[in-house]
Amino acid sequence: MSAASVSFCYWSWSSLREWAQSASIAGQGAMGAGWLEGLLATLDGAMSMPVLLWVGMRLLGERDNYLLVLGGVPSWWLIGGHVVEGAASRLDTGLFLILFVSLGGLFSLAGFQTQKD
Repeated sequence: MSAASVSFCYWSWSSLREWAQSASIAGQGAMGAGWLEGLLATLDGAMSMPVLLWVGMRLLGERDNYLLVLGGVPSWWLIGGHVVEGAASRLDTGLFLILFVSLGGLFSLAGFQTQKD
């Protein structure tokens, strides 16, 4: 679920950031040009990951996935924010996204272990 979520979130956040930058450039420096688009990109980057993780795990039949959501969201904000802002090369971006998927797997396993106990 982490891999699917990170793929969608990275694509959507990056696309919306590019849209916001294009709107700002098209506004030729006018005050407010690209603000709405930037706000939408920020909301997408902040809110899509917890929703996707929670909904995806519910669709898979998993219950009590709070640890995955509570651990995955700050991890995404740190890792995703770093790669979407363009601070990482293409190789680094791939490695960061693999790191997030690995963290998601660990959070899922930890949550599964607490369910069994």
